[in-house]
Amino acid sequence: MSEKTEIRTDGAPAPAWVFSQGVRKGPILQVSGQGPQDPATGDYLHPGDVQAQTRRTLENVHAVLTAGGASVADVVMFRVYLTERAHFGAMNEAYAAFLAEHLATGAVKPCRTTVFVELPHPAMLVEIDAQAVLD
Repeated sequence: MSEKTEIRTDGAPAPAWVFSQGVRKGPILQVSGQGPQDPATGDYLHPGDVQAQTRRTLENVHAVLTAGGASVADVVMFRVYLTERAHFGAMNEAYAAFLAEHLATGAVKPCRTTVFVELPHPAMLVEIDAQAVLD
């Protein structure tokens, strides 16, 4: 049996004391939900701008993936949590641009689920987690 390994990076906001930024067990890397926080200060960025918040959130997810030895190409599933249905289009534009930057042309895109929820901090319009499988 392979052991679980905690993944930590200064490239994403520090996790709350009750969870890890990421966990790897064997070939599976799970990235905890990330929000639009500045990794250095923990401040929530881009109030009211879901597109900019999505970009910052994906950059935080990417930092944890990289720290765990994965890339966006290794992601099999992103889960996106939005506070408002009206934000879907802007989030999707930022998400598509991020994938275009991090995946080769013609690469298989990850699966994605998007749900509409209340999030833990009032400044958050979006939260995203990811699961990657490494060879």
